[in-house]
Amino acid sequence: MEYRRLGASGLLVPALSFGAGTFGGRGALFSAWGDTDAEQARRMVDISLEAGVTMFDTADVYSDGASEEVLGAAIKGRRDQLLLSTKASLPTGPGPYDAGSGRARLIGAVEGSLRRLGVDHIDLFQLHAFDAHTPVEETLAALDDLVRAGKIRYLGASNFAGWQLMKSLAAADRNGLTRYVAHQVYYSLVGRDYEWELMPLAQDQGVGAVVWSPLGWGRLTGKIRRGQPLPEGSRLHKTAEAGPPVDDELLYDIVDVLDEIAAETGRTVPQIALNWLLRRPTVATVIVGARNEDQLRQNLGAIGWELDPTQIARLDKAGETTPPYPYYPYYRLPDFTRLNPPAV
Repeated sequence: MEYRRLGASGLLVPALSFGAGTFGGRGALFSAWGDTDAEQARRMVDISLEAGVTMFDTADVYSDGASEEVLGAAIKGRRDQLLLSTKASLPTGPGPYDAGSGRARLIGAVEGSLRRLGVDHIDLFQLHAFDAHTPVEETLAALDDLVRAGKIRYLGASNFAGWQLMKSLAAADRNGLTRYVAHQVYYSLVGRDYEWELMPLAQDQGVGAVVWSPLGWGRLTGKIRRGQPLPEGSRLHKTAEAGPPVDDELLYDIVDVLDEIAAETGRTVPQIALNWLLRRPTVATVIVGARNEDQLRQNLGAIGWELDPTQIARLDKAGETTPPYPYYPYYRLPDFTRLNPPAV
């Protein structure tokens, strides 16, 4: 396993991390992801640790807290062998204090996660979304207090817009508070919006990307192709509308190239899609999930080898889309790149 520094921090994280969104299986959305129980989860943790996958990511909102509970049971007795990453801010109930990033909410959320996980600290705690109703200074001060209390080691954000992340980083610097060193983001061959603003920001500010849904919300499994219906067992039947939208023709074009490279390398379509991501700037770790041992072992096969430059170029071209203003058309002009070096 390759280990990388998480942004401008001293924390080393594995190139692949394990996502526990399939643990628990409560609720319509998360039951479609998976319903792994504690016994099955222990086996998943065993396999991950054997492969050097030492970071496990979850959130308080996953299966109404059941994901954290199952993960906590699965890691019992081996806390010192791994890193725990969790998130809060999204609604976990109907009450006025069940969502957001205010001081009371964050303190309660961290205490709840610690209890469900059965641990005394969280290695990486991330805000699951930006809370526009709470001053960033209040949020950062509360998080800084939790870091100083030893309940959190490192801080991150997730799903922030560029201005939201930069505003938070600037406020942390201005007030001498703990900075975000990670940004958990959606990034895949079929979803490259991260590249236009968030990637250059991350390079400039020392924020490492923790990538979620690297297989495009289940679309880059190798089972979805032009002219064929969705496979019967695909979770997209129930979850497609909850995830990032993808243009079908773009997906099919990318899968065509993935198929070609799979034939050349002897690797699977998901392994190639994951390996491509691992070579992208700012990417610290890519979160892979699995509903069973076979899926997990397949995903672990994405490391230990590299695509060659021509294969990477073909995948880059297949996934190209026109960037939004103000990145188009100026980012392609030679004179402009002298002022703004391309991030990729």
